[in-house]
Amino acid sequence: MLVDGLIVPQCIYRPGTFTGLMTLYESNYIKLGLLTPTYEWANDVLVSSSARDNDLYAEIVKREPYTTTIRLTYWFQEADGGSLADPDLVLRIYRDARLVEAVTSGEAHRHAKLRELAGSGSSAELDRRWRLNMILNKWLDYLFEVGHSLNGGHALS
Repeated sequence: MLVDGLIVPQCIYRPGTFTGLMTLYESNYIKLGLLTPTYEWANDVLVSSSARDNDLYAEIVKREPYTTTIRLTYWFQEADGGSLADPDLVLRIYRDARLVEAVTSGEAHRHAKLRELAGSGSSAELDRRWRLNMILNKWLDYLFEVGHSLNGGHALS
């Protein structure tokens, strides 16, 4: 996706560094902005439908003056009648700083590649944040490509 090519880093950064992580957060903000340009939702839960993908659910977890925390997920029906959210990411949107951080992820992933990405590497906090935010960054690319729009989504009753 070319949209995050608009980011002009103020210093040289390398993947895996704190500076690089902040640039990744900026990229996440730009990409999420393609799905929800206003970052303001009247409803606490929105559903975006796409003919090329599963329904995408976005739920406001917490609204604060400068940040909004949302949960972004797909819901899959399990054979036992239950449901599984996957990927299941909690995002913190820093509207004033124009950053989006993936804060947490669900534990059970349906897809092997997500399990691998979520569990690989060391347990260092910086590495964990890099892995989680790379998952978000790539997923946002995909969501845009298949035609999701949270502003065009419908409210869940």
